[in-house]
Amino acid sequence: MKIRKIAPNEDLETTIKKKRNRYKFAIVAVVFVSAASFLGFKYFTPKKEAVCLATDTKIYDAYKDAVVLIKHKYGYFAKINGKEFQLNVEDAKEETIYGTGFFVDTEGDMITNRHVLQPWDSTEEESEKVNTNIRNLRMKIASILTTDVSEDDYESFINNNWSHASISYEEGEGEGEYEESGEETTESAGEEFVSSNETETDTTQASTDIAASIPVKEYVSAENIEVYVKTVGIEVALHNSDGEWINCEIKKVSDDSNIDLGILQVANHKTPKTVTNIISLDNIVDNDTSLAPGQKAIMVGYPMGIDLAQTNSGIKVQLYNGQISKESDGNKIQYSITSTHGASGSPVFNECGQLIAVNFSGFDQVQGFNFGIVAKHIQSL
Repeated sequence: MKIRKIAPNEDLETTIKKKRNRYKFAIVAVVFVSAASFLGFKYFTPKKEAVCLATDTKIYDAYKDAVVLIKHKYGYFAKINGKEFQLNVEDAKEETIYGTGFFVDTEGDMITNRHVLQPWDSTEEESEKVNTNIRNLRMKIASILTTDVSEDDYESFINNNWSHASISYEEGEGEGEYEESGEETTESAGEEFVSSNETETDTTQASTDIAASIPVKEYVSAENIEVYVKTVGIEVALHNSDGEWINCEIKKVSDDSNIDLGILQVANHKTPKTVTNIISLDNIVDNDTSLAPGQKAIMVGYPMGIDLAQTNSGIKVQLYNGQISKESDGNKIQYSITSTHGASGSPVFNECGQLIAVNFSGFDQVQGFNFGIVAKHIQSL
């Protein structure tokens, strides 16, 4: 009878370790294969080619729900000793403008023009006009607002006394003091009658006493008054909507003065469910040198704002077409699409429905000369 020897404990432990290592290698191999499969699907799967929509009607049907009408209200505000309020005086009326924008993702982001989001800074002429008005408003407030007025009463006090406000005071000699004309008057203030049995009155001393009895008002310094323009409210309406406006917020504007673009976002950061087909930035013409005169250009937007958009059956977006009439200069292209104010921020497509530009300016006096910022600049936002 043969006796079988049992291996020492060290050999048993080694065997167990080998089995564990085999399991580890198997797990690592599974993870590696899974990762390779994911990366292969993400980076090596060929992208689906965009389908050419071919007709204006198909382009309109595809993107009409993604194009919105923008309503932007803005006004003048004052901040005095830290108290901010909106000015509602004659020289600082609230303004409302309309523009166009379009959804580019599911997070409520819309592309439009910077001048739709900051209309007070749309041109050098407009900026100069606004800055002049800001200076005048600041000086007028300083000419009437006294330090004894409480912060909570600033707004009502300015509204009630605005007719007395003036910009013609010597700022260096104290606020609220009106500038004198410098001409001496020769008219008598009235004859003084003194009887023979009365002691002559010192009129100079009497005038001094009366003046001393009048309380002197101290005015708020212009240095403590800040006036500026900002958004009061900005909303969008969808195609086919019936008076429903969606609250939005300005997300970003281009830092480049030559690139009239900005991003507007829905306040809840969600694109409405009725927008089933956004204008994808993956389907843009990013090589603007390929945009040649004679090629078709199609715009979907809201020229004339609410005046033309509003119908008996709700708000309706419009389609206009033409041709590219001038080569891109790197920033903009020109096309022969009929347009006017309100269409700022409209998407402009080629014949296949690819985004080629964002409409930004034209000439109201002469139709057919309009311009768009080439689509490649959207990526820089």
